[in-house]
Amino acid sequence: MSLLTLNHMRTDIGQYAVLQDVSLSVPEGGAFVLLGHNGAGKTTTLRSIIGLWRPSPGSVRFRGRDITGLHTAEIARLGIAYVREKMEVFGGLTDEENLVLATAKGTFDQRRLARVKELFPALGTFWTKQAWALSGGPKQMLAVARAIIEPRALIPADEPTKGLAPAIVAAIAAAFREIAETTMLLVEQNFDFARALGHDMAVIDDGRIAHTGTMEGFVADTALQARLLSLSG
Repeated sequence: MSLLTLNHMRTDIGQYAVLQDVSLSVPEGGAFVLLGHNGAGKTTTLRSIIGLWRPSPGSVRFRGRDITGLHTAEIARLGIAYVREKMEVFGGLTDEENLVLATAKGTFDQRRLARVKELFPALGTFWTKQAWALSGGPKQMLAVARAIIEPRALIPADEPTKGLAPAIVAAIAAAFREIAETTMLLVEQNFDFARALGHDMAVIDDGRIAHTGTMEGFVADTALQARLLSLSG
């Protein structure tokens, strides 16, 4: 069953058609990985889904509902939490305050909070520190924690491991595996991370979907990898 469906989506940024005709079906459950070269349209796809940019023509349907014209805040209330590429958190707020803002009612499920802190011990270390003072790794862990602090239906995540140390990448992978109730839509340049998590996948090239399939099948087809992503295996 499809949780998210993109129908012939075109997104212009200024005079450039970054997405030209993107159609994609993301099934419910597990991790769907969107791969592609830099500038292929991956980030624009995620931002079009969550309402930062509006495709025209084309549509975004979530659980069968057309959400194309909704404001980003309305889309978030449907159970979609976006992890941006640039480790964006509220720098003037503490870790605790950042997580409170990410909850619907301003209170924590204490068992879930405890588990998130187990996955990301740095949260406890910097619990009362303002986020602007965090280095890249703890800041990205906070960004991911904001997305998973409550159950979500869908988490579009834009290169969540970019520039991070292997230990932090492993912690983020463990967190994503933990949230079985959530569908992940993952944009990722780290192919090892992507293939370890991904069930289904697509490759976008020049604003169009060039390939869709299972991650298992894509990993097994080194010739296809080389043709679409210049990978050697």
